[in-house]
Parts: sequence; C-alpha cells; structure tokens
Amino acid sequence: MEMLILYFLFAFGVIIVPRYIRYKGSDYKNASGNNFLKIIFNKGNYGEFLTFNKLEKISGYKKLMTNLYIPREDGSTTEIDLIMISETGIYVFESKNYSGWIFGDEKQKYWMQTLKNGQKNRFFNPIWQNHEHISALKSVIKIGDMNLYKSYIVFSERCTLKKINIASNNVKVIKRDSLLKYINRDMLESERILNVEKINNIYEKLERYCHADDKLKQAHINNIKLKSNDM
Repeated sequence: MEMLILYFLFAFGVIIVPRYIRYKGSDYKNASGNNFLKIIFNKGNYGEFLTFNKLEKISGYKKLMTNLYIPREDGSTTEIDLIMISETGIYVFESKNYSGWIFGDEKQKYWMQTLKNGQKNRFFNPIWQNHEHISALKSVIKIGDMNLYKSYIVFSERCTLKKINIASNNVKVIKRDSLLKYINRDMLESERILNVEKINNIYEKLERYCHADDKLKQAHINNIKLKSNDM
C-alpha cells in the first residue's frame, strides 16, 4: 500500500504537475473549452493541446482556433482539430497522437500503424481528411485561393514516420517535435497575403463553429459511425 501511495505521489509530482503548469500558461482552455482533466485523460485532446501550445510560440500576429465543427453541404459536419490564421495563410492541422511505425501514401485511401507487438491498425488517409476540412473552410470563408490554405498532418513524437509518400504542394506530414521548424520556414518563405483586418474577419466568421454543444458533437460521431458501417 505504501509503495502504491509513493508511486502515485511520484507520478503526480513528475508527470501531472508539469503538465498542469503548461496547461495553465496556455490559452488552450479558452480556445477549446476543455478543462485539464479532459486533456490529461484523453490522448487525442492531449495531442491537440501539445500542438496548440507549440503554435502559441510562433511570433507575429495570428489567431489560433481548435475543435471547429464546420457544416457540409449534405447537412453533416467536419471537425477540424486546429487552425492558425496568420499573415502568410490559413494553416490547417490534423493531429494524430499515435505511436508505432506509420506508413502512408497520399494516393491511398488508408494508412497503416504498426505497433511494437506486431499489431497493425489501418486509418483513413489524414491528407484526404484534411483536404475535406479545407474544402469545408473554403465554403464558409468564401476565399477559394488554394495558396491561402496549408495542410499539416502532425503525428506524435512517439511514432516513427517509416514511409510517407507526398506529391502535393502545401501539404506536410511531420512529427510534433519538428512542427516549429517547418512552420517557421514555411512562413518565412511565404508571401504575406492577409493583413490584421482580414485575419480578424476570418476569425470572426469561424468563431461560431467553436465550442460545439454535446448534441452537435454526438450527431457528428453518429454520422462518422454510419459512414464507417457503409464502407
């Protein structure tokens, strides 16, 4: 019993406290509506938080948004993990907090995750997934210039990107520990196409799609399950 208590205290001091301090110093709660417990016990939310926290460190005027439920033409919604609106464009992030080896090709419908125990899990092509997000954004923002949108697929530091084939411009598949390097380089090499007023206007258009209620979230989940059953 004493060992169990000591282990809990150790974990609390070494793991929980530093994460809480990082969380309190971030604007993630205001952007997402997720409290600390919702990120610490949810692998997906925690991955989004870590990516959001890195993006906060980028200099220059920008707006960060997370967990947007954008309507589609068929009445369903698409959920976007993270968006950064900056002078050099709209950066759309699909967060994959996965471990193991990752194999993927932009032209293939499914990618593969291979774990240490040999277990293999396939998942929907995240580049296609983010392309759908960008298409929904275009219909809401009413700006169709594809040079404005940049697609980033961000995997956990715990994985290895074993074999990834990409052909499209403005698409990057990276690990989270490389995010700032790639983003800063991308912004440095990109033309400034949005001023402060335009950034704020886009943010205001999208703000209504944040902080979705439980009913909308459940409808979104039900629609995903329905599509999965049809495959």
